[in-house]
Amino acid sequence: MKELILEAWANRELLKDSKYSDAVKAVIEEVDKGNLRSASPSDPSTGTQDGWVVNEWVKQAILLYFGLQQMQTWETGPFEFYDKMLLKKNFAELGVRSLPGSVARYGSYIAKNVVLMPSFVNIGAYVDEGTMVDTWATVGSCAQIGKGVHLSGGVGIGGVLEPLQASPVIVEDGCFIGSRCIVVEGVIVEKEAVLGANVVLTQSTKIIDVSGPSPKEMKGRVPARSVVIPGSYTKKFPAGEYGVGCALIIGQRKPSTDLKTSLNDALRDFNVSV
Repeated sequence: MKELILEAWANRELLKDSKYSDAVKAVIEEVDKGNLRSASPSDPSTGTQDGWVVNEWVKQAILLYFGLQQMQTWETGPFEFYDKMLLKKNFAELGVRSLPGSVARYGSYIAKNVVLMPSFVNIGAYVDEGTMVDTWATVGSCAQIGKGVHLSGGVGIGGVLEPLQASPVIVEDGCFIGSRCIVVEGVIVEKEAVLGANVVLTQSTKIIDVSGPSPKEMKGRVPARSVVIPGSYTKKFPAGEYGVGCALIIGQRKPSTDLKTSLNDALRDFNVSV
């Protein structure tokens, strides 16, 4: 399938041939089932940076699929929708709890024991077992969400289809993402990290570890088991000095802390309330 997708990507006229269009549809079906992913954990022996590999050809297939699909109308009670993409079905068979108002597009993978509150999961996304996607949270295209993650109310996990080499947002197993957090531009949140409410993370956001005697600055990645809150630092501009948003690592989750702890419990260890 990969070779057919690469050929069709180079020459869209090939999609008129059912061999190629069927290959695109087959890839989306495998993404929908979780057998293919737009990004996947790398083999530790390869030494790949960040521990993840972006599968560009899968993202190409998703973009080609948009071109193949025709617009159509759906009606549900008083609501009407007009779009190209089908929606996921058979949540009972999948073992997924889906509340009224939750929307997951066909081509997203929703694993067993996931709870979807009124929320949105886009095509290409991967949501692993036991994760909670809380009210008004969004999981963007190709985002990778691990096992046992809690995406709190209003969380925005960014999507990415283009550029093809761009990494999607990755939230690893056991993370707690607080209310109204925004994580975009391929930021990686490592295992069991806790983001306090309103933390905003982009590739240019400074992530400053202030838990030691001197600050340590990083970007694009939150270390495993970190407890993070919103912060700011002063930056000089031609018009004067102003506060610029950043994220502060105030410590690590303690071994005694239960992995399913609430956000308040995790922050209470550091006498912080957000």
